[in-house]
Amino acid sequence: MKKNLFILLVFLTGWSQAQIRQQLVNSKPALKAKEFKMEQDSMEVDTVHQKQFMVIDDKVMEAIDLDEVFLVGPFKFKNREERRRYLILQKKTRHVWPYAILASERLTQLNERLNKIESKSKRRKYTKIVQEYIEDEFTEELKKLTKTEGQILVKLMYRQTGTTTFDIVKELKSGWRAFWYNTTASLFNISLKEEFKPEEVEEDFLIEHILRRNFQKKLLEEKKPAIDIDFLKAVGKWQ
Repeated sequence: MKKNLFILLVFLTGWSQAQIRQQLVNSKPALKAKEFKMEQDSMEVDTVHQKQFMVIDDKVMEAIDLDEVFLVGPFKFKNREERRRYLILQKKTRHVWPYAILASERLTQLNERLNKIESKSKRRKYTKIVQEYIEDEFTEELKKLTKTEGQILVKLMYRQTGTTTFDIVKELKSGWRAFWYNTTASLFNISLKEEFKPEEVEEDFLIEHILRRNFQKKLLEEKKPAIDIDFLKAVGKWQ
């Protein structure tokens, strides 16, 4: 099974609980919140330079559009067992996240390259070269993945690519090969057809919560998902 997981990774080569907008204004101590007035007609637009200005206490200031900030608070555990489950899932998610990033990046690179190669033989040759490179670099680490980590990896691959591992293998190789890999993995309770749906599956929500918390803490490299995730909806359902 671990060997199959590695092969799968090789073939892959190739919105929130609180949404806030803040305006941070550094001003004199005498400036009170009640003095902070901004009427509709106080906003003017420089049509030449496409800049917006607002008047605050007779002072003209350039308006700055701030990026949306997603803040994910700590998970609210109902009991000790729920906390334990979360921490174990967090450890495993942190472990496989780098491989999920690698998978999505390599898949993008592989597809971009293959789209430029017309010859089938040259396409196969290029795929094999990339496969051998990944094999030399990551084989030993991938062999250490547990069954649970393998399934989390499959889900995160879908998060980052928008395609199930089964379909990716089917596209790169053949339908029969994808069927065989899925059948073999199912013996270990791993489905290569697994998708990532935080709004519908509680474990997926926990994984997404873990990712976002770790992104905020700069403990994991943040990568945008290739799929739409309504995290606010998920929080409302599961918390």
